[in-house]
Amino acid sequence: MLVLLAMQAISQQSFFDAQRFNPRVALSIRAKEDTLKKQFAAAGLEWPAKQIYVRSFKYDSQLEVWVRNNTSEEFKLFKTYRVCAMAGALGPKRLAGDYQVPEGFYYINQFNAKSNYHLSLGLNYPNASDKILSDSLQPGGDIYIHGSCVTVGCIPIQDAPIEELYILASYAKGAGEDFIPVHIFPIRFNNPKSVQYLEKVAKDDQELQRFAVRLKEVYDYFEKEKRIPAISINKKGEYVVMN
Repeated sequence: MLVLLAMQAISQQSFFDAQRFNPRVALSIRAKEDTLKKQFAAAGLEWPAKQIYVRSFKYDSQLEVWVRNNTSEEFKLFKTYRVCAMAGALGPKRLAGDYQVPEGFYYINQFNAKSNYHLSLGLNYPNASDKILSDSLQPGGDIYIHGSCVTVGCIPIQDAPIEELYILASYAKGAGEDFIPVHIFPIRFNNPKSVQYLEKVAKDDQELQRFAVRLKEVYDYFEKEKRIPAISINKKGEYVVMN
């Protein structure tokens, strides 16, 4: 057991060290890490966070980063970034080339330090739900949170913010958080203006209404508990909150 733990620690540390060897990441760390440490200290947060959780809201053009250091803690909000551009409309992504930003529950599955958009973090779209509900032959892919300010279905937050998020995610990955959750919602469900807009868009679309209700269950749970609920997917591809 001690040998296994030691090997895991080496593997985790080597991930972050490997990121530091990339010139673009190294420059980002030199430019941002000290500021991040000071921001954590000012917020009473322990640096570096061992676990992070990302929430993005399409209509509200925001991306939140929540942090904690073990599973017994509640998540605490660290920072909210502006999503500087959005493609498509409210609703999930279902087809390659539809320009839609996905909606649903994902995790970071790629760290790209050589992105054409400065730095990028890949998401596991299509997930198990998308594979059931999206086009079976061309569901699309290559969805990232990235720098710059252009998109055909990704989440751009410009270069300085992606440097911060990339560092936070690298530390969390290095600390053992292999599946960093990223939840993408159509709106902030506590914003009346946003709710009104979603109701207008989904007025004649019962499928979109049902989909939004499923997402809102997860949103509401986290707002109350500051923990992520267990989420499963039924045979219809629908999200089901287990808690």
